[in-house]
Amino acid sequence: MTVINGSHFSNLEGFYEEVSKVLTKDTNWKVGTLDGFNDILYGGFGIFENYDEVQIIWKDSQKSKKDLGFELTKEFYENKIKQGKPFNVELIQDKLNELIDGKGQTLFDILIEIIEEHQNITLILD
Repeated sequence: MTVINGSHFSNLEGFYEEVSKVLTKDTNWKVGTLDGFNDILYGGFGIFENYDEVQIIWKDSQKSKKDLGFELTKEFYENKIKQGKPFNVELIQDKLNELIDGKGQTLFDILIEIIEEHQNITLILD
């Protein structure tokens, strides 16, 4: 059983630090992007191997849902748009517009979706 503790972070960088500490124990590998987070969930980077059955408990998930919610997500997209290349600014603008219209995903929603795409991982929101 693996525990991500929402009380240990309040932004995306903090989330990356938490999952790096929890999922890549004793390796030099650090998560720094959404893609990187997805990659470690395939296994082989620390505490579990590819296709091992894994249970992740996300403690204080309601705090994380709030912390990684609308405001932080809006800022995340706006920063990518400002940076421009290598980001697909049009796509990111569309995602920002959806978010503002109340139809888009927050960072919390995106992280949950990434975890749930891995069928060998069971996520429990606590």
